[in-house]
Amino acid sequence: MLKYIFKRLLLFLPTLLIISLVTFWLGKIAPGDPLESLPGIGGMDNGLQVTSGDYDRAYKQYGLDKPLFYFSFTALAQPDTMHRIPGRYRQESLSKLVDQYGNWELIQNYSHSLEDLCAAIEALPAKADKDTKIDIRRSANQLLEMHKDIRIESKINSLSEKIVTGGDTLINNQLTPYIRRLSANYTAIKQNPKHLRRYIPVIYWHGADNQYHHWVSSFLKGNFGLSYRSGQPVIDRIRTPIYWTLIINLISITLVYLLSVPLGVFSAVKKDSLSDKIITTILFILYSLPTFWIGTMLLVFFTNPEYGMNWFEGAGLGNLPSSAPFWDRFWETARHLILPVFCVTYSALAFMSRQVRGGMIEVLNQDYIRTARAKGLSTNTVVWKHSFRNALFPLITIFARIFPAAIAGSIIIEQIFNIPGMGRELLTSISSKDWPVLYTIVMLVAVLTMFGNLIADMLFAFVDPRVKF
Repeated sequence: MLKYIFKRLLLFLPTLLIISLVTFWLGKIAPGDPLESLPGIGGMDNGLQVTSGDYDRAYKQYGLDKPLFYFSFTALAQPDTMHRIPGRYRQESLSKLVDQYGNWELIQNYSHSLEDLCAAIEALPAKADKDTKIDIRRSANQLLEMHKDIRIESKINSLSEKIVTGGDTLINNQLTPYIRRLSANYTAIKQNPKHLRRYIPVIYWHGADNQYHHWVSSFLKGNFGLSYRSGQPVIDRIRTPIYWTLIINLISITLVYLLSVPLGVFSAVKKDSLSDKIITTILFILYSLPTFWIGTMLLVFFTNPEYGMNWFEGAGLGNLPSSAPFWDRFWETARHLILPVFCVTYSALAFMSRQVRGGMIEVLNQDYIRTARAKGLSTNTVVWKHSFRNALFPLITIFARIFPAAIAGSIIIEQIFNIPGMGRELLTSISSKDWPVLYTIVMLVAVLTMFGNLIADMLFAFVDPRVKF
């Protein structure tokens, strides 16, 4: 058995590595600028105003100025320092320009002249024409994400007309040198392409100072980074949701096992009897009822005085302040959790009971069970000592799902009953593009899934020593 467990543990590490890589890259290929939702930054034009000190500081604070991985495989034309340029959209536009012309040195000059133009626009005095200033700022910011010749040339010409012939002498005098240098640098790019460099492959080594290394090492230490939405540590954002999700799911799991095992065993022992048919019918009905519908119906009819059945508390967790006595807050919260726990429990109870029944029926038909009965052993001994242990495999398989389910939460139930759990936090993180929170939850669920499978494998080997790797 020890050899079996050791082999399973050897698979644990590479699986964890693959999961971490997939989770990390999902976060990096997600659409949009990861910092655009930050307060004070999301209000800018698509988060592209890279001259903003706030944006630059946030870019470094979240470690986005480091390379993605230990190495990168790309074309010789592409620089190995693109990650240092703040702004995802800007990086993409510059990378596409390099793909077209292959001359990074001249493209870099063009990029610097565009930065200088943006900075000069921001430095214009207050007495400059406000409408013209807003217009040219918007046009300059749009240039940051452009990479097609026609659009860039058209935008530069439009900017030049607004600056030179716009009628504001102050803007003309201060910005004309910048727009001329910008136009000259872009013309130089077109006149001096290096197409061959686009087809020569190269590997850049970045070392351990990269985003993936810092992310996975911090994750293993329990440091999950900072939320894009609030700037708080991720652990602070998910601490309360994990607490409420664990409470609901642990109560539900306990009820499911306490009720499903005796129900399933009883149905198997009384197979095809009236009681078995009644239990089976009820379980099938419960399993077929969607939780979102049951949750809504319970909330509408059993918490509403209009229907005369306000037997339970409504949505939420109660309104008592934290200064209220502990037992008052406990009973207030407990009454609010009855319906959510029921919704999480009933479908799992139906499924688990059917699994126990099926496993027991298969075992009860085995020859060694008939032999045990022929020896005169009592029914309880035959059922619980000889049959139940060999029918545990479906239960153990399902047991592996408990660990991730315990923190993953239920998006539907938590939304219906206004429970601030992990499911609701997951949905909020997706809608607000708060990737550090989202992928921390994904990673935690993945790790707990692996841990649950490892525990299940160990239990398989314990229940049946014949199990092999």
